[in-house]
Amino acid sequence: MAVNTDKNSYTIIFAAVMVVIVGSILAFMSSSLKDRITENERFEKQQNILYAMGVDDNVDEGSVNFVSTDKVEGEFKTFIKEQLIIEGDKITENDEAYLIDMKKQMALASKGETPKLPLMIGEKDGKKYYIIPMYGKGLWDAIWGFIALDDKMVVQGVYFDHKGETPGLGANIKQRYFMDDFTGESILKGTEYAGIAVAKGNNDPLNNIKDDNEVDALAGATITGNGVSAMIKESLQLYKDYLQTVSAK
Repeated sequence: MAVNTDKNSYTIIFAAVMVVIVGSILAFMSSSLKDRITENERFEKQQNILYAMGVDDNVDEGSVNFVSTDKVEGEFKTFIKEQLIIEGDKITENDEAYLIDMKKQMALASKGETPKLPLMIGEKDGKKYYIIPMYGKGLWDAIWGFIALDDKMVVQGVYFDHKGETPGLGANIKQRYFMDDFTGESILKGTEYAGIAVAKGNNDPLNNIKDDNEVDALAGATITGNGVSAMIKESLQLYKDYLQTVSAK
């Protein structure tokens, strides 16, 4: 018997069957790729952390090249000597501290609860690096990154990324020329914590002055720049007590 495809009931049944079939396929793919996705997310975090402390595959002054995924786990184990979780006055070691979601921890802190703050201690060429994750809000969506400090609270490197900033404007926070400006800046002003501001009115466009707690803003990206300034200040503020013990040694 021929099926009357002109009936509304046929259209509804056909659509329902297709939804079930497509949904099943997507669920299967999501489930089967879950381990690969998790692995890639882990590699990406390791690459970003290493980049902040200057372990990368950059080949020229303008490139941003991470350690390759086939080498990154080995390099991470080589250069990251210790991982800590700072929870109030309690500090514990944990080899997977870097996987902690900073967004969730900052949300807890904003509600007056005690966050679990990850901190990585790296070593390269006999020098220690204290690498801290950061999370904030740009113009359109989330921004995040890592900052590497020495024991004098001077920035040794950063890595920034974003979810949806404007191409050619706010999205340039992940460009080499912007990130490199932070190297050598101090998060202290004298002995007081000050953070680092992305300043539109900065009088040092070449970033030669390293004791002003400022870097030059990105053209046309004032709100994203303000977001980076706030992200650095608010994220590092959570680590202030620990960092004071480091700088006092």
